[in-house]
Amino acid sequence: MSLEVDITHHFGHFAIKAAFTAGSGITALFGRSGAGKTTVINAVAGLLQPDAGHIRLDGEVLSDAKTGVFQPPHARQFGYVFQDARLFPHLSVRDNLTFGARYAKQGHGARFDDVIALLGLESLLTRAPNSLSGGEKQRVALGRALLSHPRMLLMDEPLASLDGPRKQEILPYLERLRDGPLNLPILYVSHAVDEVARLADTLVLLQDGGVRAQGPLFDVMSDPAAVPLLGVREAGAVIEAEVAAHAGDGLSTLTLSAGTLELPGVQAPVGARVRLRVLAQDVILSLNRPDRLSSVNILPVRICDIHQGDGPGTALALEAGNDRLLARVTARAVRDMRLSIGTHCYAILKATTVAPGSIGR
Repeated sequence: MSLEVDITHHFGHFAIKAAFTAGSGITALFGRSGAGKTTVINAVAGLLQPDAGHIRLDGEVLSDAKTGVFQPPHARQFGYVFQDARLFPHLSVRDNLTFGARYAKQGHGARFDDVIALLGLESLLTRAPNSLSGGEKQRVALGRALLSHPRMLLMDEPLASLDGPRKQEILPYLERLRDGPLNLPILYVSHAVDEVARLADTLVLLQDGGVRAQGPLFDVMSDPAAVPLLGVREAGAVIEAEVAAHAGDGLSTLTLSAGTLELPGVQAPVGARVRLRVLAQDVILSLNRPDRLSSVNILPVRICDIHQGDGPGTALALEAGNDRLLARVTARAVRDMRLSIGTHCYAILKATTVAPGSIGR
């Protein structure tokens, strides 16, 4: 399934001009507050009619300013999960879940029991919404959207109102949805880089109402030019590795195309694929392979791109086997080490700074 968006919309002196394509998996719209993310997803949902442009789903025209076509929200068959769960307070969890199914096309989409199992809702069915935690409410809202048998799922900052523990509670369910048998495409809005890095397959970066970068998550996150858009403290590459072994001291061995990493906190079983986020500011470069370091995570890399920032920082894209890393060093270090495109060197990663998140593919 393919969603094609090419719209323009004006709010006084501010204009949204966004063009991108969302396919299978999770397509994340990322940007800071005011970038235009919610406007775009509301236009896709049919809650806002753009001034110009079109929106198509598998070739079907949902909105076209030139021809005057504008399908109302109920005709688009999208499931929408908002920042706040918006459950009906007078209905039980079970009745909230089945509410959307009343108007769905019969014989299409997920079965009730499958959704309950996917989201772990078995013990919540008889409870009232006001007795649920924030994470539980969002899981129920997600289940309700799935049971409306949507062609696509729209999620607008679904974790923004949750604290850290509640966010960590619901993220695995979103991964299960992404990797599970439903094969439902998702358009996911977020301003949190950690969420996007863990969940997205495709990344669209918005700034000041426009699309500044888009493409596969691994490519965009490792692009030095994306550092200002993601934020210098949040920018970093995402790579995949396979869990090879768990040691008794709490460290796990993971293999990737350029070598191995020893990391703590890996819960996935041996043989599982995991997604690792490596912040650019946590990568140290050395021209020679270092010896007798506290960090054993040393990978041979080749510099494939250099992007000078407005200040003293410089972002470097690194080839590590078949993967790409991102490093942020000073312009002085680039000069003193004589770093250039094509330079072979070594990337040193501190184990405690690499964040593992299960990919479950």
